Amino acid sequence: MSGVLYVVGTGPGNAGQMTPEALNAVAAATEFFGYGPYLDRLSLRPDQRRIASDNREELDRAQAALIRAAAGEKVCVVSGGDPGVFAMAAAVCEAIDKGPAEWRQVELVVTPGVTAMLAVAARIGAPLGHDFCAISLSDNLKPWEVITRRLRLMAEAGMVIALYNPISKARPWQLGEAFSLLREVLPGTVPVIFGRAAGRPDERLLVMPLAEADAGRADMATCVIIGSPETRIVAREGQSDLVYTPRFYAGGKT
Repeated sequence: MSGVLYVVGTGPGNAGQMTPEALNAVAAATEFFGYGPYLDRLSLRPDQRRIASDNREELDRAQAALIRAAAGEKVCVVSGGDPGVFAMAAAVCEAIDKGPAEWRQVELVVTPGVTAMLAVAARIGAPLGHDFCAISLSDNLKPWEVITRRLRLMAEAGMVIALYNPISKARPWQLGEAFSLLREVLPGTVPVIFGRAAGRPDERLLVMPLAEADAGRADMATCVIIGSPETRIVAREGQSDLVYTPRFYAGGKT
């Protein structure tokens, strides 16, 4: 008899940002598969077993979890953020799509979570208040030419852009190139938000105009949000500035 496979997200890292639905799934499961630092965010019972793996082993992790769920276990695959946004839910679905028939009989429960761009947006105001998109700058799974084409088209369409996986030791140059490309399309005054570890003790938020945006301000724990020509900054005496994108489109006029 097949078991259950839960796919949960821990949110950006603040325990209060993990949803009750995800917490209920964690309480119900007996085996946990995930990247070690994400598993460390959970308070597991002695009877709950953790199987940690490298962050780049998503498909292998999904397959291992499905083997256990197909054997009748209650299994949980753990992501950071929302499991459906550049995370493990897609890997699990891919494994089911390409795997043996018995994996399709496993009960799959994907719980929605809080992804990084939502946490960063909430801390700074409402930069995602109008149309927006999310793009991963990692070219591990898609060509860089595809990424740059999407960036240019979204900027030309006036979309706010949230950038995931902006930079790493193995990919130190993509964010700088992305900024250079966007400067060809967008006004230099467009706000760029660097949101690192939103909601955690080591949180760091920084806003600067696109003309001055420095890729060195980001790391893999950073979500970068690039405003549209409509995005505004509201200065507040004695308080941090607000960044928001108006709900009504004004055609780029300020």
